[in-house]
Amino acid sequence: MISKKKVLLSWSSGKDSLWALRLLRCRCDVEVVGLLTMLNREADRVAMHAVRRSLVEAQADRVGLPLWSYDLPTRCSNEEYEAVLGRIFARSRETGVAAVAYGDLFLRDIREYRERQMGASGLDAMFPVWGLPTRDLAKEMVEAGVRAKLTCVDPARLDVSYAGREFDRDLLEELPESIDRCGENGEFHTFVYEAPEVFSKPIGVETGEVVVRDGFCFADVVGR
Repeated sequence: MISKKKVLLSWSSGKDSLWALRLLRCRCDVEVVGLLTMLNREADRVAMHAVRRSLVEAQADRVGLPLWSYDLPTRCSNEEYEAVLGRIFARSRETGVAAVAYGDLFLRDIREYRERQMGASGLDAMFPVWGLPTRDLAKEMVEAGVRAKLTCVDPARLDVSYAGREFDRDLLEELPESIDRCGENGEFHTFVYEAPEVFSKPIGVETGEVVVRDGFCFADVVGR
């Protein structure tokens, strides 16, 4: 029997992480053994996506994987971030994890940064969705039944009225042409609450308060 490479998946709670998991689970040479999530310590929410801890825990329950959650301060320095990474990498090696996978699509500088960090760790870096055409990918996600909400919008790139909207066919048709359909340039971030081929069952949610804070527009997603 061929030994499978144990993989830890960086989990933002959004659609790209979800799709990376879907693709990894289609492979016979790897085994995803956990979801890695960074949380804002003060807000107790996923950094940038602003998703509540309880909802990320619900996602982990639906995919049947343990959640590796790590807290970061609101104003996190690069030194603090890399210290947390060091603890993650050490725990990974101790538990037999051989690689960390990321949901990055095409931002070369981010990939190169991750590869530099991973190179010093002794772990491999994997990018399951890298290079997939985002317009086609977004459509494929919707057609596969992935349901998500836009939890964060950059008002400098996209109107705040998009915060809290469904990531669906209507959204993809209405987005300005300048906006990447997967939001890879930081235009928006999402929270997935239903994924028929990945989640055991949907997560009941509703959109709560929408606020503008620190230069971004956030839509709170509340479990129900």
